[in-house]
Amino acid sequence: MSAKKIKSALISVFYKDRLDSLVKLLHEQGVTIYSTGGTQEFVEKLGVPVVPVEGLTGYPSILGGRVKTLHPKVFGGILARRENAQDLQELQQYEIPEIDLVIVDLYPFEETLASGAAEQQIIEKIDIGGISLIRAAAKNFKDVVIIASKDQYTLLEDTLRANGGSTTIEQRKVFAGFAFEVSSHYDSAIFKFFQSEAQGEVFKESYKGGTTLRYGENPHQKGVFYGDLDLMFDRLNGKEISYNNLLDIDAAVALIDDLDGTAVAILKHNNACGAATGATVKDAYLKALSSDPVSAFGGVIITNKKVDLDAATELHKLFFEVIIAPDYDENALTLLKEKKNRIILKRKPVTFAPKQFRSLLHGVLEQDKDTKVEVLADLKPVTNRKPTDEENKALLLAVKLVKHSKSNAIVFAKDGFMVTSGVGQTSRVDALKNAIDKAKEFGLSLDGAVMASDAFFPFPDCVEIADKAGIKAVIQPGGSVKDQDSIDYCNKHNIAMVFTGFRHFKH
Repeated sequence: MSAKKIKSALISVFYKDRLDSLVKLLHEQGVTIYSTGGTQEFVEKLGVPVVPVEGLTGYPSILGGRVKTLHPKVFGGILARRENAQDLQELQQYEIPEIDLVIVDLYPFEETLASGAAEQQIIEKIDIGGISLIRAAAKNFKDVVIIASKDQYTLLEDTLRANGGSTTIEQRKVFAGFAFEVSSHYDSAIFKFFQSEAQGEVFKESYKGGTTLRYGENPHQKGVFYGDLDLMFDRLNGKEISYNNLLDIDAAVALIDDLDGTAVAILKHNNACGAATGATVKDAYLKALSSDPVSAFGGVIITNKKVDLDAATELHKLFFEVIIAPDYDENALTLLKEKKNRIILKRKPVTFAPKQFRSLLHGVLEQDKDTKVEVLADLKPVTNRKPTDEENKALLLAVKLVKHSKSNAIVFAKDGFMVTSGVGQTSRVDALKNAIDKAKEFGLSLDGAVMASDAFFPFPDCVEIADKAGIKAVIQPGGSVKDQDSIDYCNKHNIAMVFTGFRHFKH
């Protein structure tokens, strides 16, 4: 018979919030409650009878609380198979009571780790008894209910009220699934704390709190985000964030964090269609918008400074999906909120993981994030003419922008803004030509601009085409067997070129 009435429960939790109503319900339904330590005191203060675990095991809590429930009289009552005559005989022989419900949570390991606590404090938050109780009760879900998180308290209460204190095997299996999610996530966090090169190449990631999106990349695809956006943003306005919004937001945050001064970037399909620095947010935005006002429509806008009313007035003239900033003046926010679907995000300080990964084929690719940001010392002149100070500033901006553009990528920059770019092309020459054509389309002069390439030039054709378009300085990683051909062309035409030694492919 799959429906089983709960007659006894073991309760041992770190977090007591929301536990009181569940304990009272169990008492009303005649359930014998076993407990220990702080949980026992909590139950007693509710006026509910409780049997101390020490009275069951004959042993007190020892080793500073490290050993409390690890005993055959506890685990035997949980793991005993009720349909197995031998198991039941042994329970009777050793005077072990059956335990039908286990309510237990785990020491706050992740929270302690995140707090910056000392190593020994972190180690002490590795739960032993709790994790063992969870696994035991979940394994024996045919007979036992396991509640491994306060998030399931309400579900259990509703179930017990609806079924007169009983549960079905289907319900118990669902609770067991919740429990193994808790235990596997917990163990993954501990492994990552201990992980070192000695373990070899091992991939383990666990995220809680999945959010179902309206759809994935396209309407016929299901999409879910695993993670906690609330740790990174306050959403001040707008509709639900979509799958494609998230991709653009991720690209926007990575880009803006590489830029200096007051900066604004406009992104579409993970690429910057405009980016600039300026004296104010308004100034930087208008410069960024001039690069490609067509692509900016429906895009994502990000800045690293507070948005004031002057900036908001200009921004409000454009239809865009998302704006991200560290803060907003109240009158600026009021104006921007006039578009009810416009997503307005306020950034919070956050530290990003140093690794990134993606699924493909029948596995996962993982790599270090490309955190390299070129500085003046990285620019190695390889031509007779060296870049001027102004050209060096433009080169450093251009190489930051090309780093965040889909390969193959070319970026033109001058005067603190991205003039145009050519991105996502199978040929570097095509990327270059696209950038030139776009500059012509929007009436942007390339005279005196600089060019950045995400990878080396296998032939001198790119510097030749750029020269004819008005480019006067070039930055690239170098490394081609034919680097000298490009150098020779630049020397002949008085173009300055620097190598960095760092490629920035992005796929």
